[in-house]
Amino acid sequence: MIWLLIFALAGIVFFNRYLLLEPRLPIRLPIFIRQALQYSAPCLLTAICGPILLGDSGLAGLASNPYSYAAIFSIGCALVIKNMLLSVLVSLAGFYALLYLMG
Repeated sequence: MIWLLIFALAGIVFFNRYLLLEPRLPIRLPIFIRQALQYSAPCLLTAICGPILLGDSGLAGLASNPYSYAAIFSIGCALVIKNMLLSVLVSLAGFYALLYLMG
């Protein structure tokens, strides 16, 4: 059920972004709306990751949460490694290593 929801939400987001941002489609939006739509992916990612990072304990549990360390590691990888695919793969490997070491 969770995977179905994730794929459904991904499809909805992709479909909306494609319809509104594809330059070959006859739909034309004002420039300020198109600029605002460019922030939708980071906003959705923050809304999804925020509850995972904070959890039930809030800010007090950040020091013992492997997800917070993985998020910091992923940000560092994105800053150092400019290739997105390599950055994602290294971040995933680091995340699973942290889960193994801290779990």
